Amino acid sequence: MSNTIIPAKKVQSNGASIENKTTMKGLVYNGPGKIEYKDIPKPGIEKPTDALVKIVKTTICGTDLGILHGKTPSVKPGTTLGHEGVGVIEEVGAGVRNFKKGDRVIISCITADGTCEYCKKQMYGHCKDGGWILGNLINGTQAEYVRIPHADNSLYMAPEGLDDEALVMLSDILPTGHEIGVINGCVKPGDTIAIVGAGPIGMSALLTAQFYSPAKIYMIDLDENRLALAKKWGATHTINSGKNDAVKKIMSETADGVDVAIEAVGAPATFDICQQIVRPGGHVANIGVHGKSVDLKIQDLWIRNITITMGLVNTNTTPMLLKTVTSGKIQPEKLITHHFKLDEILRAYEVFGNAAKEKALKIILTN
Repeated sequence: MSNTIIPAKKVQSNGASIENKTTMKGLVYNGPGKIEYKDIPKPGIEKPTDALVKIVKTTICGTDLGILHGKTPSVKPGTTLGHEGVGVIEEVGAGVRNFKKGDRVIISCITADGTCEYCKKQMYGHCKDGGWILGNLINGTQAEYVRIPHADNSLYMAPEGLDDEALVMLSDILPTGHEIGVINGCVKPGDTIAIVGAGPIGMSALLTAQFYSPAKIYMIDLDENRLALAKKWGATHTINSGKNDAVKKIMSETADGVDVAIEAVGAPATFDICQQIVRPGGHVANIGVHGKSVDLKIQDLWIRNITITMGLVNTNTTPMLLKTVTSGKIQPEKLITHHFKLDEILRAYEVFGNAAKEKALKIILTN
């Protein structure tokens, strides 16, 4: 597939402040392989529970690259991408109670009405009037402004004094790594765990797994730079799967495999590693977004009493994670490797799309 990036069009300024404009700049998906940074309509309040947020910092997610590569057919051409960010509230609807104009907020990647059956189970990712809609079913955060539905349940107040860039990591990757990888994988004290994929989500699983004191943490990846960072940030063992047979190495260094195998890529080969290295009674926690089917070796797995989990983040642990960041227990800002202005977003996508060459993890875009 050819990933054609359409250059941004020049903007003719009329001298008016952005607040008075009816248009703004945003990154628009135009179909597989095509994105364009251009003038688009500025959003407004559509429902009483909406908030309009001026973006201060945003980022690019691996899911956004998946959309660009045609991996997410629910995203229609014309959609503004992005589902992460920190911003300042420009306007609120009459029904918003917890926020006001001028508040600095963290935008959750998950929108929740707080009242439906799934929200009452804290399964916010499956909210009947929300879930993952930003940058998917509605326009997202890679723009100057974004409309946030159900603002009271979909925004978090940003504590004073905390770095905006650290807080952007709370929009998605930190709760995703923690909930879908660590919690679903039932990581517990003394466990031996393996994380397959040292990208931003895998690194988030690495940081948050340490809350639960596993005895050994293997990080498996093809990128030596990322493996070196993983070792620095808490991995006890690293394996370059391009140079070593990761399955043979782990099985030779453990009694009978790992207690928890966390898949953090979304590819058949990485899922296969996980199902081969998990020990009897263990867990395979799939975080990665898969674009095609995998080979489930049920003929080998059925007798080993393993649990396989997967899912969409619910962000129900975001308040707790915010406390850990506020206390300094974890520093998610160390995942950030590159900075760009929002109007440099096309270049930022190129860098993020060539992460190994550019030594990129998370990118921050400043409006």
